Amino acid sequence: MVRDRYAKKDEFKEKVLDLRRVTRVVAGGKRFRFRATVVIGDEKGRVGVGVAKGLDVASSVNKAKLEGKKSMVTVVLRDGRTIPHEVHAKYSAAKVVIKPAGSGHGLKAGGAVRFVLSLAGIKDATAKCLGRTPNKLTNALAALEALRQIKPSAK
Repeated sequence: MVRDRYAKKDEFKEKVLDLRRVTRVVAGGKRFRFRATVVIGDEKGRVGVGVAKGLDVASSVNKAKLEGKKSMVTVVLRDGRTIPHEVHAKYSAAKVVIKPAGSGHGLKAGGAVRFVLSLAGIKDATAKCLGRTPNKLTNALAALEALRQIKPSAK
């Protein structure tokens, strides 16, 4: 198609973390909607998490991408690979610790935190979810909160 050639290339990569069907009970029965949680980042230090609802999956994912762009955080990277210092953060029931690592160590993190860090462009770090919640949304938002606490290193 001719239109695709001139379409604006999106600079961000995205990952759908969670997709849930949520219901609202009304007089006639149940109304179904979809809630999407999307992590969006450019792998160069910018990352955001968006949550949105829509009548179908595609509309909820698109809305969540727009919300993710609004909640964008810029992360200062040391040597372009890791974070400058250790950070702790809590969001709701989720607690996260992110520690810097040496070059070549790799990204040792699990679940939602791994996607947030990789889309932020962090290649060497260790992360641990200390909270007991398995909720991907709160773990991702706790990781985003931890990245907000990073101060630029004084070199």
